[in-house]
Amino acid sequence: MENGYTDLPPGKLAAVVTYLEMCSPLPPDLHPTMLEYDIRLVEKPDLAWYLRLYREIGGRWLWFSRLRMSDDQLRAILHHPEIDVFVLSHNEVDAGLLEFDRRRMPDIEILYFGVTPSHIGTGVGRALLDYGLAAEWQHHPQRIWLHTCTWDHPNAVAFYMRAGFVAYKRGLEITDDPRLTGELPRDAAPDVPIL
Repeated sequence: MENGYTDLPPGKLAAVVTYLEMCSPLPPDLHPTMLEYDIRLVEKPDLAWYLRLYREIGGRWLWFSRLRMSDDQLRAILHHPEIDVFVLSHNEVDAGLLEFDRRRMPDIEILYFGVTPSHIGTGVGRALLDYGLAAEWQHHPQRIWLHTCTWDHPNAVAFYMRAGFVAYKRGLEITDDPRLTGELPRDAAPDVPIL
């Protein structure tokens, strides 16, 4: 790949993707803030419920891939026995989502992770991640990996590294802007201009 800048046509977005991995479990941190929260594994989640939470958490960060799927495609993933969906709740209101994919063992991928805007920076995201990681290490994977990109929270890479992940690869993602295709509202991700 050549050094320099590359122009994109109107309606396209590009992000730098960072891949991170964890090859052995770390002892979980204690999370005193979790006394008011509940974490549960949701088996075969209802699609409307899932998509509402997915949009609420991911809209600002341009999460769109699940919005491009048919109900049958999404159901096939979410209802697969090797997909684990953990949800964080506060006062019986869902506020966090953590999704693992065990279909390619010995690797487990974190497909989605985030908390609602009002819970960012409160520490409950780290508690949800630690809870989910402890559960997934019980399946004895070789590694747990994920990718994040420049559309995600600006502290995402540092957050994952503090949690014990190590960056191992970079890539580029180029896609149609989901705000122009109608998959997300035009006011989603206000820090990323629509061109």
